[in-house]
Amino acid sequence: MYLHELKSPKGSRKRKRIVGRGQGSGAGKTAGRGENGQNSRPGSGIGKQSEGGQMPLIRRLPKVGFRSHRPILNQIVHIADLAKFEKGEVVNAESLKAKGLIASLNKPFKILADGEISIALTVQAESISKAAREKIEKVGGTIEAAVVKASEETPDK
Repeated sequence: MYLHELKSPKGSRKRKRIVGRGQGSGAGKTAGRGENGQNSRPGSGIGKQSEGGQMPLIRRLPKVGFRSHRPILNQIVHIADLAKFEKGEVVNAESLKAKGLIASLNKPFKILADGEISIALTVQAESISKAAREKIEKVGGTIEAAVVKASEETPDK
């Protein structure tokens, strides 16, 4: 069997009905749209949200919550992931990126306490959970505040 011998199953390719082509077609005059008016015109109609004068549902319900347009989405690093490092090694954004534990150096990361750690590491992180901090210090590791890269701003003239 070749590609040019393939055929669609019967009934799978149905032709679109052409409407509004004269009275003899059976779908002339209003072209299946009923009588005249807003809904019979092309490209328009009453929106789905319109409730005909009744107070719309979206306005009846109370406003709830807040969703930031620019949320701070931390990249998550678990304590168990730090087992890829050797004893005494420095864990910072560059080393995490090199080991494939974070995707981007431009986004913040946070170290969480999921899992266990058995090696002493020097961790340089902007944010770290309280439980993760305790686990790292318990095995003899140290935590340093990460140096945040300051964006170079031009002085006002």
